[in-house]
Amino acid sequence: MNTAARMESTSEPGKINLSGATYALLKDTLDCDYRGKITAKNKGEIDMYF
Repeated sequence: MNTAARMESTSEPGKINLSGATYALLKDTLDCDYRGKITAKNKGEIDMYF
């Protein structure tokens, strides 16, 4: 739950926020923009994409 809450709190209105793991599964079918790393409690830094 902490990861989802952190992703939601750092997202932007009207955009879909993807973790690096989800992006890896979808990178051949979607055009995504790398937005950097966010720090998630007890998870460390997570690569994020829009």
